[in-house]
Amino acid sequence: MTPPLHTGPALWSAQAHMPSVLGRQIVVERGEGNYVFTSDGRRLFDGTAGLWHANIGHGRAEMAETAASQMRRLETYHVFGRYLNDRAVELAEKIASIAPITDPKIILNSGGSDSIDVALKLARRYWQLRGRTEKTMVLSRDLAYHGLHAYGTSVAGLDFNREGYGTESLVPETARFDTYDIEQVRKTVAEIGPHRIAAIIAEPVQGTGGVIPPAPGYLEGLQQLADEHDILLILDEVITGFGRTGHWFAAQRYGLRPHIVTMAKGISSGYSAVGGIIVAPEVWAPFYETGAPMYRHGTTYSGHATSAALALKNLEIIEREGLLERVRRLEGVLATELEGLAGDDRIEETRFAGFLGGIQLRPEFSAEEVTDAMVEQGWIARPLRGNVIQISPPFTTTDEEVRGIVAAAVSALDTIGATTSTPEMATAR
Repeated sequence: MTPPLHTGPALWSAQAHMPSVLGRQIVVERGEGNYVFTSDGRRLFDGTAGLWHANIGHGRAEMAETAASQMRRLETYHVFGRYLNDRAVELAEKIASIAPITDPKIILNSGGSDSIDVALKLARRYWQLRGRTEKTMVLSRDLAYHGLHAYGTSVAGLDFNREGYGTESLVPETARFDTYDIEQVRKTVAEIGPHRIAAIIAEPVQGTGGVIPPAPGYLEGLQQLADEHDILLILDEVITGFGRTGHWFAAQRYGLRPHIVTMAKGISSGYSAVGGIIVAPEVWAPFYETGAPMYRHGTTYSGHATSAALALKNLEIIEREGLLERVRRLEGVLATELEGLAGDDRIEETRFAGFLGGIQLRPEFSAEEVTDAMVEQGWIARPLRGNVIQISPPFTTTDEEVRGIVAAAVSALDTIGATTSTPEMATAR
């Protein structure tokens, strides 16, 4: 008789190869500032801000008080049809005031993958409404990650996120283009035919792909292509939005004029599940005219009142504590530390943009083994595609903590020595 599998807890971990994690899962039970604490008594520096989101740090009492106060007054009420709730309205107005789009409309939902689905559906619906029924193709970058709903899976530039579902693309009519070379992008657009392309979607700084900043002129080239060929430009700012690049949005850092911006993560620093999209007047106006059709979007928790209240408090804290300015300063500290690794022949390359850093190891060293060794030293980092170590701590991180986590990566490399790198891990955003 076959012995029963050791299957661990009832919770099926997200983005995990289950046979590889069983028996070595880390249970986090508390957070305080830039640190989390595990059920076995360890104190770990959160060098990835959770999944790029814990921007104001963990365990803030005023966030808990905000949630409790809002729940006593109104936990939530939906925003379908004629109904709104006051917190959702207030959050949308706040986002509009700091957005990289003038006079936008805001659609709220529950997270980044939701925001990708609603944005790409809107892009196609917009062109159908305009009578341009041939414009259905959605183009995205090689190495891109856009969540794991149907649209996000379909436009993923990481093949392991698209494979195994019985079809090349869950949602039809998607294609990828070059991540680095804008001239190659132009060729792809010409080959497909710009008259067929509804939208181009791109992360300003690729996250899960390996912390890849844009090549000089690349994002500007995407903007030019969109302008020249009547293509909607969608920026996926789920990671970069709300301060990670030292501006409210990376679009502002790079001087872009997107038609739609997707958002989540940093909008609430993880204190609530909230995301959404920012929509330019060109796109929303046709749906507001007399006789216009309904754009059918919305989830039960779109505009959730308590989530909105927490997002508002988070944005207040970022402004009150000058955290955008702090990110710009911390970028310099991180850059100095990463550039200091240039002489280490175990390291292929280092990259950074804002308070996002990546250390790409040579193939004979495993980023997964290094990050495991870092945990043993008290530092959380994460292995990404391309054998890259992700560093993206909270905005409240100190200079010394930045130096510490980079030093921990080097120390962990010393510990593990050369080995055969493991296969690509299907990591989450």
